[in-house]
Amino acid sequence: MNKPFSQACENNKMPILSVIKPYLTQYQRVLEIGSGTGQHAGYFAEQLPHLIWQTSDREQNHAGIKSWIADSKADNVLEPVILDLNNPWPVAQVPVIYTANTLHIVSKELVKKFFQGVQAHLEKEGLLCVYGPFNYRGQFTSDSNAQFDAFLKTNDPLSGIRDFEWIDSLAQQAGLSLLADKAMPANNRLLLFKR
Repeated sequence: MNKPFSQACENNKMPILSVIKPYLTQYQRVLEIGSGTGQHAGYFAEQLPHLIWQTSDREQNHAGIKSWIADSKADNVLEPVILDLNNPWPVAQVPVIYTANTLHIVSKELVKKFFQGVQAHLEKEGLLCVYGPFNYRGQFTSDSNAQFDAFLKTNDPLSGIRDFEWIDSLAQQAGLSLLADKAMPANNRLLLFKR
């Protein structure tokens, strides 16, 4: 099959790695929620050989993820498990949870379920990494983000760029505290939370 390809993933993989790499030195395992095309998993696993990188997504995305894993040089990236935020997560506790470009795609209800899953499955002293666009104090950070939000809502009225303050409150309710909020290219952010 032709591998799925996201230009955004290609553009942001190096900036994301540069931020998360120092935080991941003390951990051995990462669960990626919503692995999408699989591009991040293959790249990050190659660059972080001390980690086991567990991919996950809904089943319809597994073939693409597996094709990226097969073409990577990494032997520390695992084939995807079926994970749907509507259902219990099929994993035990993990030290790190990573997700990129997911919280604005799913509904608010599923964002809440994501954090319920984090609360249930992130180990004590664990790390949560969340990448994507966010609003601050209810305001878009750029015209392009406002246009992106409108585009998202034409495809799915339940999707949309989330407010940082709401995400932070959900994280706090899940027993996490904000470690860092890093500015990233293309008006994105990388939020790091610690349990």
